[in-house]
Amino acid sequence: MAYLLTQYQTRDRPTHHQLSLSADDRRRVRHRFTNEAGETFHLDLPRGTVLCPGDCLTDSDESIAVEILARPEPVYTVTARSAHHLLQLAYHLGNRHVSLEIGQTYLRLQPDPVLEAMLLQLGARIEAEISPFLPEVGAYGDRSH
Repeated sequence: MAYLLTQYQTRDRPTHHQLSLSADDRRRVRHRFTNEAGETFHLDLPRGTVLCPGDCLTDSDESIAVEILARPEPVYTVTARSAHHLLQLAYHLGNRHVSLEIGQTYLRLQPDPVLEAMLLQLGARIEAEISPFLPEVGAYGDRSH
């Protein structure tokens, strides 16, 4: 069975399904996805929507509830020798308009050999990992709900 998800649901209602999506997939507003249980979901959300882990979607009848999860994916986790150095690394990545997750002691980005070389040249430590990627939405980002 396929479900058409068109709107957000309040988080106080229980969810019946889960849909694990990558960071790029959480930006898709019209797409078909299949979850681990083999269920198919079609998204038809307002343009500009960015889904976040914990968001709940439903169909027009509110007959189902689907929780959005962050699927682990390949990432670089970048650490620095000091907080100031981490800010410098974030500045250089920001100048390249890279999707970036910003933690207290790390930066996380999608793998890119050119950016890896730049970061290493700047003295960063990089660890390739499989982890959920939760990039910043941006100052002008609109989650549309």
